[in-house]
This record gives sequence, C-alpha cells and structure tokens, in this order.
Amino acid sequence: MKSYNKIRKHRHYFKVMRWLSRHPAWLHRFFRWIEVHTRLLQRCAKWTAKRLSFLRYLNPFRYIKRIDRYIIGKFISTYVLSIALIISISIVFDINENLAKFTQYHAPLRAIVFDYYANFIPYYANLFSALFVFISVIFFTSKMAGNSEIIAMMATGISFRRLLRPYMFTCVLISGLSYYLSAYVIPHGSVIKQNFETLYKNKKKNTSAENVQLQVAPGVIAYIQHYDNNAKRGYGFCLDKFEDKKLVSHLTAMEAQYDTIADAKYHWKLSNWKLRQLRGLREQITSGTQKDSLIQMEPTDLVYSKGQQETFTSPELKEYISKQINRGSGNVVQYEVEYHNRIASSFASFILTIIGASLSARKRKGGMGLYLGIGLALSAAYILFQTVSATLAINAGFPAMLAAWMPNIVFVLVALFCYTKAPN
Repeated sequence: MKSYNKIRKHRHYFKVMRWLSRHPAWLHRFFRWIEVHTRLLQRCAKWTAKRLSFLRYLNPFRYIKRIDRYIIGKFISTYVLSIALIISISIVFDINENLAKFTQYHAPLRAIVFDYYANFIPYYANLFSALFVFISVIFFTSKMAGNSEIIAMMATGISFRRLLRPYMFTCVLISGLSYYLSAYVIPHGSVIKQNFETLYKNKKKNTSAENVQLQVAPGVIAYIQHYDNNAKRGYGFCLDKFEDKKLVSHLTAMEAQYDTIADAKYHWKLSNWKLRQLRGLREQITSGTQKDSLIQMEPTDLVYSKGQQETFTSPELKEYISKQINRGSGNVVQYEVEYHNRIASSFASFILTIIGASLSARKRKGGMGLYLGIGLALSAAYILFQTVSATLAINAGFPAMLAAWMPNIVFVLVALFCYTKAPN
C-alpha cells in the first residue's frame, strides 16, 4: 500500500514537471514579473521608512533605558504603597467615627461598601496625591542616595538633569490619572456619596430655595417664590421679558414643574398660567390651566448646596460657569476656583517631585528623617497655601485662576532654587 502511494505521488510530480517544461516562456515572464514588483515594493518601503523616520522620536519608550525602568518601578511602587497605607488608616478611622450612625440609620452593607467607601477612596487618594508623590520621591531617593546608587549613576556620566527623566515620565502618568479622576470620575462618585450621607448619616442637604431671581436669557428675568428640589417644582412663578428696557410681556403661573423625562433640557410645565403682552397702550391677556414652555434654567441654577461644584465634571463645570456669567450672576467664584484647581493640582506633582529629588539626592549622614520632615513641612505649606488662596478668591474678590495657580507659581521658584543646589 505504501509503495502504491509513493508511485502515485511520483506520477503527480511527473505530470506537473512535464506541464511546466512545456511552458518555459510563460513561467519566465511570471517569475520576472514577481521579481520586478518585489524590487518596486522594496523601494517603496525604503522610501516610506525614510520619510517617516521622524516618528521614531515620538515613541516615549525610545528614551526609557534600564536605569529609567528601575527608578520608575521604585517610584510607582512606593507611591502606590504609601497611598494604600494612608487610605487604609483613613478608612479605619472613618468606620470608627461613623459606625454608630450607620447602625442607627440601618445602612446596608452593600451601600456602605459600594456607595460610600468605593467613592471615598478615589476622592481622598486624589486629594492628597501630590503630597504622597512628594513623600514617595523623598523616601526612595534618600534610600538610593544612602546606598550610594545615585553616586554610582553620576560616576558613569549621568547628570542630575538626565536623572530626572524617569521622575518626569512617572509624573506624566500620575498627573494624567489625577486629572482624569478629578475631572470625570470623582464628580459622579461625589453625587452617590452625598446621597448616601443624606440617607444614612443624617447630613442635611439644601433641597429648597426662597425668592430666587435670575436672568435666564438677555432681557428675560425669572422669579420663583419657593422652589422644592425634591419634587423639581416651583411655586409663585413669574417671567418678565424686556426690550429696550421696556416690559413687553409678563407671565405668571401658580406652579412650574421641571420635566425630568423630556428629551432635551429646559422644559417646564406651567399650571394656572396667565400671560400679559404689552403692545404700546394696548394689553393682551391670555390664560390657561396647562402650558409647556421652554425656559433656559435648570434645577441646578435654583438651589445651591455645599460642595455642589464637586459634583460637576469639568465640561459641565465650564458650561455652567459660562452660562452663569452670561446671566450676570456673581455666584460663580467657587465654581471657577474648582475648575482651575483641577488643572493646577495635576501639575503640582512635577513641582514637588523636582523639590523632593533635589533635596534627597545627596548622600548625607543621619538618614532620611530630615528629608521626610522637610517634605512634610513643604507639603503642609503647599496645601495651606492652596486653601488660603481659594478662600481669598471666594471671599475677597481675588481672581480665581490666579488663586488656583498661585501655590504652583510660588513653589516653582522653590523648585528652581532646590534644582540649582542639587548635586551634579
């Protein structure tokens, strides 16, 4: 059987070879065509590679060597460990403080874990991120200096500027993550956390407003005598429209209900309404029981609760600020401070990292205790400066953007001074 299969294969090979031998010119042209086009493709590939050679400079991993990976690993591991340690301690203290309230208001375990502490952890971890970056840099850099690792690196010709490259690369990762959390993730978690505190910690939340007056559009003034945010309903509603500083229409309603299920925003349902239109000396009056109206105001424009700016994402915060400024409202300073502070806080990691690395890169007697003390003092000063500048912006009319960036501006000067004193 095997011999028969061999004979059969040889017979197929023989037939193929005989067919190929009868078409030598066609085969020659075919293989010639393949050869020509292969050379052409090779030339195109070389030309493309030459024209796009600049792209290799955009690859960040091109600049990361083995020594960089070593420092980045130490930086990230120390940072994560310090964050996990302090957050664990904070959770223990918070449970000890609020356990009686959780028991009193019968808070379910699932809500405690997933609604409260699942949003508690990223909020406080991001709040003190710059502080832990500073402490982490001082901790592992001092340890490297104590083990003469930094001396060995500089003995090979590595400058202090080159040594900062892995530090800055890690700061890019941490700052990007910090801004993403503060701008998009934490605001949604803050809403869930505040609702939990209202239900199970008896933390009162402002849910009503009295005598609210605001400009909803150019020349259009709205007034609500009493507004209930739980029901999304206002009582004693009035809407006045002015043209050339003259009243042209006056709309009143007993109730104004915000439509929460509408496809678009600004939909209100007016009950027992009356519209007076003034046309010169003539007056036209119309009334009805129900009316669907489009009024450019939302429940968030009527009721302000403490910490409300923390529940807006950055795009929502920017839109809200622009809308309130166009309306002529002056109660937007805390929103502006929050918006600029999210950006400024993400850049604090770079400044504090340069200060920490410059202070702890030199090998000295006494260990790292002195550097940790200096690091804690500078971090406390930074947080205090940040709080004071925000308070000045809210209560003393200080520009919000300058108030948010003032701590960074001052500490940039400190970082430059420390950098000039760093070992080289």
